Amino acid sequence: MNKLILAGGAALVLAAGAYFTLNAPEAQEAAAVPSAEGNPLVEVALPATLSEQAEVGKLAFDAVCAACHGPNAAGKLGYGPPLVHKIYEPSHHGDMSFYAAVERGVRAHHWPFGNMPPQEGLTQGDVTGIIAYVRELQRANGIN
Repeated sequence: MNKLILAGGAALVLAAGAYFTLNAPEAQEAAAVPSAEGNPLVEVALPATLSEQAEVGKLAFDAVCAACHGPNAAGKLGYGPPLVHKIYEPSHHGDMSFYAAVERGVRAHHWPFGNMPPQEGLTQGDVTGIIAYVRELQRANGIN
């Protein structure tokens, strides 16, 4: 009887693991990724207007971040993930994670793009503006 319960429990754990692996955001994104390197990974609806802080942040983002994270933070196949994505919603990746990423870099953990190196030449003010820009893009796309 105990062996039957143990086998049933193991089968349940395996089935749950397979379900969550196949339904993880990363697995779902991979199926929708465009095929040509450099293409955006997601479509981004732009807000009608940006705050003054986000406008300044957009300039810094375009100068430093867009090379990998794509225009309007839509990601760039073969380079970097979209920041307009539910993975980067404030409740999962708070604003401090952006400061830390710029200062120390990021070990790859959600996407298969490799590690992000620290980004030199950005001030705390630049990062504050970039966060404002990304958060306004996220809100315009239903990510709160």
